[in-house]
Amino acid sequence: MVAGVVYVGIRLAVEFRTAVVPVLLALLGTALLGPLHRWLVKGRVNRSLAAGLTCVAVVGVVGGAVYIVVAALIDTGDQIIASLKTAAQDLAEHFGAAGTSLDDLASNAKELLGKFGGTAASGVISGVSVVGEAIAMAVLALLLVFFFLRDSHRAVGMLRSLAPRSSADVVEAMARRAFEAVEGFMRGTTIIAFIDALCITVGLLVLDVPGAVGLGALVFVGAYIPYLGAFISGAVAVLVALADRGFVIALWALGIVMAVQVLEGHVLQPMIQSRTVQMHPAVVMVAITAGASVAGILGMLLAVPLTAAAFGVAHELRELYSGASAVDS
Repeated sequence: MVAGVVYVGIRLAVEFRTAVVPVLLALLGTALLGPLHRWLVKGRVNRSLAAGLTCVAVVGVVGGAVYIVVAALIDTGDQIIASLKTAAQDLAEHFGAAGTSLDDLASNAKELLGKFGGTAASGVISGVSVVGEAIAMAVLALLLVFFFLRDSHRAVGMLRSLAPRSSADVVEAMARRAFEAVEGFMRGTTIIAFIDALCITVGLLVLDVPGAVGLGALVFVGAYIPYLGAFISGAVAVLVALADRGFVIALWALGIVMAVQVLEGHVLQPMIQSRTVQMHPAVVMVAITAGASVAGILGMLLAVPLTAAAFGVAHELRELYSGASAVDS
């Protein structure tokens, strides 16, 4: 029965994704930005003004990050493609048919992109619709973040008014634990992502790898998809180093990426996220896979924090029922 309810809920969320996705993104944004808003409110800033300043700061940071990534890709994109083609040719010389296939793929990259562009152009109306939908969801999510932050002090009272009187305390406890789990995950992941991206960017700059800033931004974004995101972004950085700087520099880049991952797994994760819900790596991978099958990349981003919230609720229920059993006995 529980599985059936979950399945129906997921199907409904997929059908109404235009409304559901902004709400989920807004909840994640509220969990991440809540400390900043509370700090402003403690500084005697009006709640509405504090929420507005927080949203403006988010727009500035996100816009700046997008600008950095796009500028880095524009400045170094041709160099990276040329380097990859050179690496493919080198592989063709050493590995025969397999390398030749890579060389052919690199040689025909522009033709493939041209065909893809033609296909995209033929469906320009559909493309504009998708872009418009994405922009609308982003704007709606930002507005919801503003309202969620401004009215966060009323959330508990509203939740208790909707819940049955006999179970209001339990519902409030579960909601608090779920939000604390998401808040801890978002805050800890952001700090870890920033440290990872900074270390890898500095290392790639020292190695003179092209597009180091853009690759660092990719590492930062990829950190929100645990394990898989770090693997993909690190592999891209090593591949670019191999293509442009050769095998020795690629080994150094691999060493930097591995050192950062060891630092994250053995120091940053236990230190920063020690107070949040701890999930086994297998659970995280299953959650990411399930999220990808339901909603693609967006599902991968949302899967882990939502799973953290579910684990938070489960922990709260276990504590409540274990406490009740102890009292009865």
